[in-house]
Amino acid sequence: MATIKTPARASALHFERPLVTVDVVIFTVIEQQLKVLLVHRPETASDPFPGSLALPGGFIDVAVDASLHDCALRKLGEKTGLEAPYLEQLGSWGSATRDPRGWSATHVYFALVPAPEDTDATASATSQWLEVGTALRTHLAFDHSEILAGAVERLRAKVEYTSLPAFLLPEPFTLPQLQRTYEVVLGRPMDKSAFRKRMLDAQFLAEEGAIAGDAGRSAMGYRIRDRERAAVFPRTFRSVEGPSLASS
Repeated sequence: MATIKTPARASALHFERPLVTVDVVIFTVIEQQLKVLLVHRPETASDPFPGSLALPGGFIDVAVDASLHDCALRKLGEKTGLEAPYLEQLGSWGSATRDPRGWSATHVYFALVPAPEDTDATASATSQWLEVGTALRTHLAFDHSEILAGAVERLRAKVEYTSLPAFLLPEPFTLPQLQRTYEVVLGRPMDKSAFRKRMLDAQFLAEEGAIAGDAGRSAMGYRIRDRERAAVFPRTFRSVEGPSLASS
């Protein structure tokens, strides 16, 4: 790993620096449930919140992290071994009281990953995939409960008008599989014909040919054309849903 060169400083800084970390909220869909990866804090008295569940993350390493995004990618790999198809900065949290070790600021990202083929490969004695509703009712270390709530709110709001759920699926996938993923994230059913039209009109999917779909039947498989960003739709799903469907 390359060492990051930092510019020379004319004089030492004469103020106390806060603790700076990056945390990552990692979402996936497993067994038709939206889940988040949480880690167990070390069971040592010297560490804050020993044994508590927390979001994966850690301190910025100025020798190797050229940016916050680089640190988020590094922490994602170190904590899970996963590569995120989608990674977005959520926001920053900081105060004199969020960490008992001192004034602390954290920069938070959320990641969307396909369900691992073997969940044991990403969950272990020190980490676990937890259903989002359960995680939101769990008291997490630091201010991570507040951060998780903000990440879930951001995800569900953006899913109303973007193609984000496509990043939660292994490729290639079928349109029915994509629709079910939208429904899992939003927690409500969607009209099949309207959904299909919106996905194809947005032109963010590339055909991959026939693959095995539901019940072993052949169906068209798709891949995401541009993995750098999500497609944005001109209107939200809720704005075009009938009252009975949107409220069901």
